[in-house]
Amino acid sequence: MRNYQARLRQLHRIVAPIMILPILLTLITGSVYQMVDLSGKGEDFDWLLDWHKGHFGSLNLEIVYPFLNALGLLTLAITGITMWFRMRRNSKNRSQEM
Repeated sequence: MRNYQARLRQLHRIVAPIMILPILLTLITGSVYQMVDLSGKGEDFDWLLDWHKGHFGSLNLEIVYPFLNALGLLTLAITGITMWFRMRRNSKNRSQEM
């Protein structure tokens, strides 16, 4: 059981720093593009939509970028929620022992 928890934390620690940049980039470019599009100036900021989709100049990741983002975020959500539930369960067990 302890080995499983350690592996879960290790996976979370590895994936989190890797995923922070793509998730923030997707969040910021999508939000900013939505704001400029609502103001009627979306055509001037099509490059934001390209970045949002994973097209970075000569590096075009549009086919895999959304799936990698989704897989990373899903991994972080599952590992984070699992660790949180285990922590809550352990703290309840400790408080009942006292």
